[in-house]
Amino acid sequence: MRIGINTNASPGGRPATVDQMIEQVAGLAEQGFDTAAFAQLSGFDVLTLIAVIGRAVPRIELETAVVPIYGRHPIVLAQQAVTVQAEIGGRLLLGIGLSHKPVVEQRWGLSFERPAEYMQEYLAILQPLLHGQPVDYSGKRLKAQTQLSVPETPAPSVVLAALGERMLRIAGSQADGTALWMVGPKTLRSHIVPIITGAAREAGRAAPRILAGLPVCVTSDVAAARERAARGLGGYNQLPPYRAMLEREGADGPADVLIAGTEDEVDRQLAELEEAGATDFLGAPLGSREEHLRTLAFLRTKVADGRGTTV
Repeated sequence: MRIGINTNASPGGRPATVDQMIEQVAGLAEQGFDTAAFAQLSGFDVLTLIAVIGRAVPRIELETAVVPIYGRHPIVLAQQAVTVQAEIGGRLLLGIGLSHKPVVEQRWGLSFERPAEYMQEYLAILQPLLHGQPVDYSGKRLKAQTQLSVPETPAPSVVLAALGERMLRIAGSQADGTALWMVGPKTLRSHIVPIITGAAREAGRAAPRILAGLPVCVTSDVAAARERAARGLGGYNQLPPYRAMLEREGADGPADVLIAGTEDEVDRQLAELEEAGATDFLGAPLGSREEHLRTLAFLRTKVADGRGTTV
């Protein structure tokens, strides 16, 4: 199982500068982590950020986790992604998603009608363009007639933020995998993995990449870590897609899917994720500075001992 880190864009509660982000990712690359993931929130544009960081930091894979598709026509996103891919030497992992109804309708003032159908149309335009192919597409919501004119560049892999059955089938049949958040091993084993792998197999595609993103804390005080997770991550209980996954897991909230404990205890929990079908673990370290450093030090041993080799 590959080991990556969801980067912390707000150390100490303050937005990080670009230079600070470069320093952070350079440290992850030097320590041997496979992937650094960047959430598209209300700060920097992550594709632009990845272009800058990837030019300064070699080797490590850089993931958008994830770019919401609303507000970016697929032609625009294809141009951005191909540009970044060329700039950083083919190390982009393009994670895209629908975001959530309140964000799309209230923040952006756009329609969230039939979102899975919208994603299917979006991919019908995006994927050919990423692979250097012309597009002549007319759907219910999206239209495109073009071909990108850029030097030959390997297409970045595309993974979807997919939790529900229909989105998982789209991820398996039209993309290269799924980027998950707040999904525990029980739900991976019984829901995520069977649906997405079955869809990929039916479509004649390679086995999908399954990136399991979870908060993690190597600590001697698990109760305190779970209390911190409950306070800091409780908002995910209010978003129906995450709430559905937590209920499948039998979890009352994000604190219950936090990976926490001593090094041996966290190692057992990571092994359970891998056995459930995760190809990648993307940890979001949580806790005090000491716990954060202890967590990174432990995860680094998982890279060093060869646990990052299944993809």
